Amino acid sequence: MRIFVGILMSMVLATTVHAEDITRRIVVAGMGEVQAAPDMATVSIGVSHEARTAGEAMEAASLAMSSVMTSLAAAGVEPRDIQTSNIGLNPRYQHSNDGRPPRVTGYIASTTLTVRVRMLDDLGGVLDAVVSDGANALNGLRFGIADTAPLESAARAAAVADAAAKARELADAAGVQLGRVISISEGGAASQPQPMMRGAMMEAAMDVPVAAGELDFRARVNVVYAIAD
Repeated sequence: MRIFVGILMSMVLATTVHAEDITRRIVVAGMGEVQAAPDMATVSIGVSHEARTAGEAMEAASLAMSSVMTSLAAAGVEPRDIQTSNIGLNPRYQHSNDGRPPRVTGYIASTTLTVRVRMLDDLGGVLDAVVSDGANALNGLRFGIADTAPLESAARAAAVADAAAKARELADAAGVQLGRVISISEGGAASQPQPMMRGAMMEAAMDVPVAAGELDFRARVNVVYAIAD
């Protein structure tokens, strides 16, 4: 009986200590952000041609895309950085006002490439070259960084430092001593905004000016600190 009472008292004491440990905590969220200039770009390049028959439209689009791919190779873009992302063939209809059904008057064929340019200094020249050799659509431009791991790590470290500063501020304001770190969890993956640009390419050959700017990498952490005795 004495053994049972002793065990029961130990359990009650452990539960009380555990409850106090749970309540004597400071919980904070830290945010970290770093900026870096991009070192690569991904651009969507397309060709589109219309002809009377589907075969003629596809042939024209295919010839134009072959010229674009040759131009990309001449500009130093490697085959691994060139990927066909879309091939389309659609009829063109003529609608009447007298209730008759629309009739097919031609076909529009299109092909789109997704191209990575790993040397940003070459981007303007690459765009100039593909326009000159048959590309007539630019569907998007996205800047990026080849190796994001160091930037993501720096953002996390900044987030942890921010959380520590907040925890110290709260402890000082409450008149308590900040204790050990109980837990750290990441509140979300580091984010990299990717600015997009859309519009038609100009027909005139020119060295296209491109402003890369900077990319932001953000991280969030949740940190639980103990309040020291």
